[in-house]
Amino acid sequence: MQSVDAQNFEKVNLDESFKELDSSAKGLSSQEAKTRFAQFGSNLLEEKEVPLWRRLVSYFWAPIPWMIEAAAILSAINGDWKSFFVIFAMLLINGGIGFWEEKGANDALKALKNQLALKARVLRDQNWQSLDAAQLVPGDVVRVRLGDILPADIKLFSGDYLSVDQSALTGESLPVSKKPGDVVYSGTIAKQGEMLGLVYATGSRTFFGRTASLVQKAAPISHFQKAVLGIGNFLIILAISLSVLLIIVELARGLPFLTLIAFVLVVVVASIPVAMPAVLSVTMALGALALSRMKAIVSRLTSIEEMAGVDILCSDKTGTLTQNKISLGEMTLFSAKNEQALILAAALASKAEDADAIDNAVLAGLQDAEKTLAPFHLDKFIPFDPVAKRTEGQIHGDDGQKFRVSKGAPQILMDMAKLAGEERSKAEKVVEDAAAKGFRTLGVVRSDDDGQSWQFLGILALLDPPRVDSRETIIDAQNHGIEVKMVTGDHQAIASEIAGQLHLGTHILTVDERLSQFANGGALPADLADKIEHSDGFAQVFPEHKYAIVKILQQRGHIVAMTGDGVNDAPALKQADVGIAVSGATDAARGAAALILTAPGLNVIVKAVEEARRIFERMTSYTIYRIAMTLDILFFVVISMLIFNDYPLTAIMVVLLSLLDDIPIMTIAWDNTIVQKAPVHWEMPRVLALSSAMGALAFGGTFFLYMLTRFVFHIPLLEAQSIMFLQLIAGGHLMLFLTRVRGPFWRPPFPARILFLAILGTQIIGIAIVAFGWLMPALPWTIIGLVWAYNIVWMVLADFAKLGIHRLMDNEAEHQSRFLRTLNRSLQPAMAEFKREDAALHRSIHQAFARLIPRKEKGSQK
Repeated sequence: MQSVDAQNFEKVNLDESFKELDSSAKGLSSQEAKTRFAQFGSNLLEEKEVPLWRRLVSYFWAPIPWMIEAAAILSAINGDWKSFFVIFAMLLINGGIGFWEEKGANDALKALKNQLALKARVLRDQNWQSLDAAQLVPGDVVRVRLGDILPADIKLFSGDYLSVDQSALTGESLPVSKKPGDVVYSGTIAKQGEMLGLVYATGSRTFFGRTASLVQKAAPISHFQKAVLGIGNFLIILAISLSVLLIIVELARGLPFLTLIAFVLVVVVASIPVAMPAVLSVTMALGALALSRMKAIVSRLTSIEEMAGVDILCSDKTGTLTQNKISLGEMTLFSAKNEQALILAAALASKAEDADAIDNAVLAGLQDAEKTLAPFHLDKFIPFDPVAKRTEGQIHGDDGQKFRVSKGAPQILMDMAKLAGEERSKAEKVVEDAAAKGFRTLGVVRSDDDGQSWQFLGILALLDPPRVDSRETIIDAQNHGIEVKMVTGDHQAIASEIAGQLHLGTHILTVDERLSQFANGGALPADLADKIEHSDGFAQVFPEHKYAIVKILQQRGHIVAMTGDGVNDAPALKQADVGIAVSGATDAARGAAALILTAPGLNVIVKAVEEARRIFERMTSYTIYRIAMTLDILFFVVISMLIFNDYPLTAIMVVLLSLLDDIPIMTIAWDNTIVQKAPVHWEMPRVLALSSAMGALAFGGTFFLYMLTRFVFHIPLLEAQSIMFLQLIAGGHLMLFLTRVRGPFWRPPFPARILFLAILGTQIIGIAIVAFGWLMPALPWTIIGLVWAYNIVWMVLADFAKLGIHRLMDNEAEHQSRFLRTLNRSLQPAMAEFKREDAALHRSIHQAFARLIPRKEKGSQK
């Protein structure tokens, strides 16, 4: 098959379209599709891969590598070849580690991306199949329905209508209605309706592909990343400032310029948190992989921070809290002859291939469904949409009779059938009684003409019991500090009954018009915001209400997660701090969500929050450790040189310290952490206070040992440098054991095996270096043992100091919380009195003006 002219294909009529693509309404065979796939390639936009060599070189061509390279060159100029080779090795190892970690993170993200691949319903070998959209080829016949992201450029040929949101391509603010013969473009979203279409362009040949051959969405940097990178910048500025001071003083003392500059460059490089971006990206990518194994796929890594801080979860009822295994219950007949006649009418307004849960329940209720449905033929099917709240089938029978049937929300169908009087009261009571038992109801109507006059046939009760694990999971979420609020389109009585069974509380708020006005930019009444915040759930909710609920809760200071599955849920999922597309969600909902569930139920979400809190703890512990270590090394080197005018460490030692510190810290991404029982947030004052205190204690311990070594035991400078190297290696890694937990270091959670072995390995290397005199003077085993004993004593004392700092911070936070609560209670009566006085003042002013302005006489003009 030859390529078609995609730009002019919309002008070609349907018959010529099939002929030009050598296809038919029956679709392609698998063999033909395979041949065309080889010809046209994957239905994906080609991504320009950066060559491997260029990515590797980038790790040696940036400001930090330039500083390391400059230090190596200066060492060579000075003839210090030992330092040159060690610094050069540091450059290669740093670049290699960074390259390898980025490759690992990218591989992890690619694996997640593959799990997020779009699906398409394709007619192959005359059978409908669900395939990856990437496998589509020109000539394929596909079914497009509400909520789908269009997988290719398609010419529509069968169906009633399709409403498409193509604002992303054309800028049109309103959805556009499409009919047979029209074309729809890849990347647009089906908002309503259902049609069949013929694929005529895929991949880079689509309208979207021609417009932009490469589109990359840059994920925004999260608040946590901004804070951590800000800390990194602060450490860089601090290191450079102290280095400038050191250079000025030492040059005045007469130290050789090139030697001094080479050493200072090495110290600055060692102080800069080179591994910080790699540690953050690897920690988050590995966390995302762990979540994917729990059937929760993270579409934006930066959402992990918000997930860890979620304190309100607005959850759908159907399929998330309930089993979504709907079955028919009691039936109430009105004009239907019998129960099977009522079910038949509902079945004729259903479509089995859509695999809808309600349609499946109705069809399952028919006796000998295949034989019963055989005499009837579907001329036209109008699918469900959230506004009309019903489906409709236009039928003709073997006897030539034509009629219409519709099923949907009972109130809507009562109005269609103009049900009134006792019949209306009876129908409303059936709906209310069913709702009180937690049952949904489905009305069924029939029209024997063109849909102008409808008969109300009856009401079907639908049973959708709660999931077995829902109650336990909700209690678990509440124990994690997460308030769960039910969101459902069902009647308030149903919502209240189910919520009561699930330990949610029964204070269910029925939304009203004021919420719609707020969603459209109107003002929000204060009393409504308060009711929303303190309710246990929401009933009779439309998609626009979800968006408003999220926004209101966010304005009240909450971090909100919202579940959704439909195309109309996308705005709420985008607005939420963590939008969650539940199992079976439409492509549009998945595209808007930060977390995509591939398994039903709420349990997955709670597990995802737990994992997000673990990830957050790992990143926090790394940040505290990195600040403290930088302060220790930087201040020790600079202050020692300023006071004693000698090098407390050699350039080689500083380089080795940097390497041996960064290698094990990479493994913190796998560390065991405690799961906080409350939402976690970035506590900058606590982190800065703790890291500064730990850094000061470490510096104090290091400097005190140096004073003992030089001026009490009078150990020569070269051996003293070896002692300080061992001190910083041992003390640094012991401090990591302290910063990784809030409680005592000897209590669980214990370090992960990979972290423990990485630290043990670097310690063995460090001890071997000083014991055997590699690149520095050797030390006796007695001194090595004494240095380690000194560090273990310091470790215990520092841990008590850490616990004291946490206790002080916790007491201060509790004190502030009590103060705010007291202030709030104190102000409430005053504010109420102020409002009463304000209202009285307004009435007085109004009355005064009424007396001043004379009334118009009857018939007078203005």
